[in-house]
Amino acid sequence: MSKNKSHLDGTIYERNYVYNFHFHLIWVTKYRNKAFTTPQLVSDMTAILQRIAKLNEVTIEQMEVMPDHVHMLISFKPKYAPTNVVKAFKGASARMFFDKHPEIKKQKFGDGHLWSNNYYMSTLGNISKEIIESYINNQRKNASQR
Repeated sequence: MSKNKSHLDGTIYERNYVYNFHFHLIWVTKYRNKAFTTPQLVSDMTAILQRIAKLNEVTIEQMEVMPDHVHMLISFKPKYAPTNVVKAFKGASARMFFDKHPEIKKQKFGDGHLWSNNYYMSTLGNISKEIIESYINNQRKNASQR
């Protein structure tokens, strides 16, 4: 993108790329066991996830730690694969949480796994799918008018 073009709201301009995307990420505890049942446990997991985000260049735009699952609205550089971001959050958070709260691991997660293998992730944007489809469909027509 040339330097004389105006910046788009919410768009991040890096040296080699420009992006504006967000991911809604949800994952649950193993067997939906309730692990985050007190304000302190929620606070501990929130801090852990914020630390992991910072280490992995992920921006947490919104987050809620529920008793048996986590919701996050995140954004990260296109050079990172979404699956690797999820692995970083789930793997490191489980280790760090169990290090801090071994009693919860023993009481509720005897198999040593805090999180279920599954997760849900969807992309969000400022433009609808229909607008992008229309834009792409009109490319050849618009190019011939230039």
